[in-house]
Amino acid sequence: MPDQPFPANEFADVLAGNKKYETDFENQHLTGTAAKGLAIITCMDSRISPLAIVGMAPGDVKILRNAGARVTDDVLRTLVLATFLLGVNRVLVMPHTDCRMASATESEIHDLILKDYKVDTRSVEFRTVTDQADALLTDVMRIRTYPLLANGVTVAGAIFDVSTGKLKTYDY
Repeated sequence: MPDQPFPANEFADVLAGNKKYETDFENQHLTGTAAKGLAIITCMDSRISPLAIVGMAPGDVKILRNAGARVTDDVLRTLVLATFLLGVNRVLVMPHTDCRMASATESEIHDLILKDYKVDTRSVEFRTVTDQADALLTDVMRIRTYPLLANGVTVAGAIFDVSTGKLKTYDY
């Protein structure tokens, strides 16, 4: 509903964290472009710290996150903008080990949500995977063959190991 007050009690920790951040904030005068020309597609998992994983800083990279680090239509839409308007000329697709989207089938996830929460989610495609390396190949190729990206974009795939911190690269 429109005109609802901001739910300050439910977001008290967020607002307190921002107040501290604002106090210590120093404007770095960054632009909206990716200074290192890199976009990373990764999972929404909070164990993943994309900038730290690749040794970069704010302003260096465009980060696109979703469940399972899948290359969806929205990711492709965003990459079109990033490659033409935001300085991106490299894309790293980076799913991770121990991912919930790689631990069950699509129907198992739907069934679990229906059983535990009584919500029928079958109209949503979660894009679960049974073989992360195979799914990574599909997603890398989906970007490489997408006709609306700027010319000369280099695309690579690697799986981040949440137990060791290592990126396992793939030759596709």
